[in-house]
Amino acid sequence: MSDFSWKPDGYLDLIRAEVPRYEELQEQAIAAIPFAPERVLELGMGTGETTRRLIEAYPDSWVIGLDSSSDMVFRAREVYDDVQLARIEDPLPDGPWDLVIGVLSVHHLTAEQKRELFRRVREHSRALVIGDVVKAEVTVTPVEEGYDFPERAADLAAWSGGEVTWAADDLAVVRAVY
Repeated sequence: MSDFSWKPDGYLDLIRAEVPRYEELQEQAIAAIPFAPERVLELGMGTGETTRRLIEAYPDSWVIGLDSSSDMVFRAREVYDDVQLARIEDPLPDGPWDLVIGVLSVHHLTAEQKRELFRRVREHSRALVIGDVVKAEVTVTPVEEGYDFPERAADLAAWSGGEVTWAADDLAVVRAVY
């Protein structure tokens, strides 16, 4: 997605402007969680919006969030205890995890990096939920060539060993249970 400063102030307004179905994507990602998770790893925590919604739905969940932006990590730490400065391409924190979730984070990885991430998640998690920008006939969300690498939702489902649970325009939610 284009022209993001990746600064916490104003981020939600920016993302909502660039992703018109952002709220629906968030709701569908939380709805796709297959069971009440206790240990959760969030990929690309950002401002903590997905974590907030997850904890609202599953109050007994403990979430560790990863983000590659020091500004986002600093802000998220004001609200959540376990936020780590890390890239999702790097080794994941020690599991096992009940759930690994990522909303609008995986599309920044190349196809090979996505397949590798899904392999690592499968080894250390009971479930995966991804809500993200995908290649589709209807394109609404702007992507930046060389920075954003959306794939077809069916490919994400196949690579993760999961299924597409929701799709609208160029957004989709994929769930895998291991």
